[in-house]
Amino acid sequence: MTRSLTAAGAREASGPFPQAVLIDMDGTLVDTEGFWWEAEVEVFRGLGHELAEEHRQVVVGGPMTRSAGYLLQATGARIGLDQLKDLLNAAFLRRLERGVPLMPGARHLLEQLRAQQVPAALVTASHRTVVDRVLASLGAGNFAVTLAGDDLPRTKPHPDPYLTAAARLGADPVRCVAIEDTATGVASAEAAGCRVVAVPSVAPIPPAAGRSVVGSLSEVTLPFLRALEPAPAAAPDPVAPVRP
Repeated sequence: MTRSLTAAGAREASGPFPQAVLIDMDGTLVDTEGFWWEAEVEVFRGLGHELAEEHRQVVVGGPMTRSAGYLLQATGARIGLDQLKDLLNAAFLRRLERGVPLMPGARHLLEQLRAQQVPAALVTASHRTVVDRVLASLGAGNFAVTLAGDDLPRTKPHPDPYLTAAARLGADPVRCVAIEDTATGVASAEAAGCRVVAVPSVAPIPPAAGRSVVGSLSEVTLPFLRALEPAPAAAPDPVAPVRP
């Protein structure tokens, strides 16, 4: 079930920028992209298939259905998509039992946003069961809205998650900043009209109009965000999703 609260103090269009900050989870706030790949390798090994490293570049940052579907097609594994998704989620959740490592700068950024009453949303392609587990480490109180990949009919790279998060915060997407680590997430946020800060995790992301690229979330402070400007009305240079 999608959880949302109306953000207290959501700014009018003429107020300070950004109205809200919309943040991806895996690879952006928490260092779990490697966990997903480990889970995929484990599950497919159990099915009799070794995943080549080249597949990692394709599935990173993608929604579960797309990533699992691609790996099924690439390997020819004989298993249903729904059953495979259940195995992948279970393998990933087992890895979270080791603890959820936060990315450098994540805690500080969330604390700044909360202290200054800048509404924040967690916007991820991971399933709700995963999100709820990770929120125990991130602090559910740091987010006015959380959107998981199975909360909407369409997830990233479609714009729906970012459009929905902004609407539930009472914010204009063009006056929001989205923080992402993958091309799939960047494509989603830019399609929604958000100003994007990219913190690449596995694959590089080039700078473009309306997009900033930084080396670490430690560089993304509230003063940094306030110094940005809304994305231009014209569409920025596209970042193609890894695979549709």
